[in-house]
Amino acid sequence: MAKKRRRLKKRAYGCLAIPFLLAAFLLMAIFSITDKAPKFLQSKSIPEEYMPIYKAAAEEYGIPWELLAAHHRVETKFSTMDPMVSPAGAEGPMQFMPCTFVGWEHPTCSGLGKGNIPEEEKTDPAVIAKYGGYGVDANGDGKADPFNVEDAIYSAAHYLSENGAADGDMKRAIFAYNQSDQYVSDILYYVGEYTKREQ
Repeated sequence: MAKKRRRLKKRAYGCLAIPFLLAAFLLMAIFSITDKAPKFLQSKSIPEEYMPIYKAAAEEYGIPWELLAAHHRVETKFSTMDPMVSPAGAEGPMQFMPCTFVGWEHPTCSGLGKGNIPEEEKTDPAVIAKYGGYGVDANGDGKADPFNVEDAIYSAAHYLSENGAADGDMKRAIFAYNQSDQYVSDILYYVGEYTKREQ
C-alpha cells in the first residue's frame, strides 16, 4: 500500500511539473515583449520593415544604421509607444522636440524646446531650412513630418551626423540627442547588439 501511495505521489508531482513549465514559458514570452524583460531577451528583434529605412538614412548621412535602430528602440520601442508624444513635448517615432526639428531660431523657441510652432510650419521644409532645423522630408511628399517614420528616421540621422556620429564620435552624438549618461549607455548597448546581428 505504501509503495502504491509513493507511485501516486510521483505521478502527482509529474503532473504538477507541466503547469509550472507552461507558466515559465509564458513568463518568458511576456518578458520578451515588455520593458521588465532582461535586456538579452528584448534587444534582438528589429521589425524588418524598418531595416531599409535605417540603412538608406545611414548611408545618406554617413553613420551606422545600428545607431538609428538603437535610437528608435530606446525612444519609442520601434514606434509602438502610444501616444508618441512625451510629457516634455517630444514628438514622433524618434522623439524630436519641436524646436530641434524646426530650428531653435524659430521666434517661439526657448527653454526645453517645445516652442509654440504653428502646425503648418512644423512640417514645412522651407520653414525648417529658414530656422536651421533638422527635419527632413525623406519620402518626398513635400512635408518633413516628425510623426512619419521615414521622415523621423532621416531627421535623426541628420541630427546624429551633424553632432559627431559622421566623424565617429557616437558618444558625443548620443549625448547631444539626450543629455543623460544612462541614455548613452542604453543606446550603445543596443548598437552593440545590432552590430552582432550582422556578423
